[in-house]
Amino acid sequence: MRFRVLGSVGVEVKGRYRGISGSRQRTLLASLLVSNCRPVPAEQLYAELWGERPPSTVENSLQAHVYRLRRTLQELAGSEGTAPPLITRAPGYVLDIQPEDLDLNVFRERTARARQALATDPGRAYTHFEEALDLWRGSPLQDVSLGPLCQSVALQLEEEHLSALEEKLWLGIDHDDPNRVIGELKRVSTVHPWRERITEMLMLALYRCGRQAEAVAAYNSVRSRLVDELGMEPSKQLELRFREILNQAPSLQLSSLAR
Repeated sequence: MRFRVLGSVGVEVKGRYRGISGSRQRTLLASLLVSNCRPVPAEQLYAELWGERPPSTVENSLQAHVYRLRRTLQELAGSEGTAPPLITRAPGYVLDIQPEDLDLNVFRERTARARQALATDPGRAYTHFEEALDLWRGSPLQDVSLGPLCQSVALQLEEEHLSALEEKLWLGIDHDDPNRVIGELKRVSTVHPWRERITEMLMLALYRCGRQAEAVAAYNSVRSRLVDELGMEPSKQLELRFREILNQAPSLQLSSLAR
């Protein structure tokens, strides 16, 4: 039995994804999963499941949801399988799973391997980043009511995802074929219009593919948006890259540009 939080929260049994019915059951499961086998205090679970308005019988209500989740996991495991134990452990509850059975942990392990390979084997690093990013099925914890714990983890995971994606795209520009990543860079720049590093990568990829005018247009578009909507100029790093592209600086053709 494997668990997913990088997208909808659910369970994978024998290669088949199964969702968890009931918003509070999903939230309870998500809260236990993102805590990585550390006990989650009951008070914290109250906030995750009910926010600032817990029921008057909140302790009994939480115990009922824990009981239902135990039963749900065992039903999903089937008669031939064993669900991981959901243990009552002071001051709350813990779901005892193996680290490799949670997609979040696998993602982090693969990105760590990718970063270790960056200096010695860029091709392997690129593959590891792709394998890590392939685990994502949408926004993390996307069908969970985000209380303080789940919300903070979701924001952290979004940043980790974007950082891994940026590093993969840099490798695509620097050590592979820039043409392969232009479409993805355009998509990501639309989703994250204020992420100047994405714009810089898009400009560089376009330039290296002989599309200097498009690289200049990408810079001008971002600069106009920054000035019009935020009243600020692009960063010095982005402006420097723009000047290098205008001047067709020889350094732009070298691999391993400073990042």
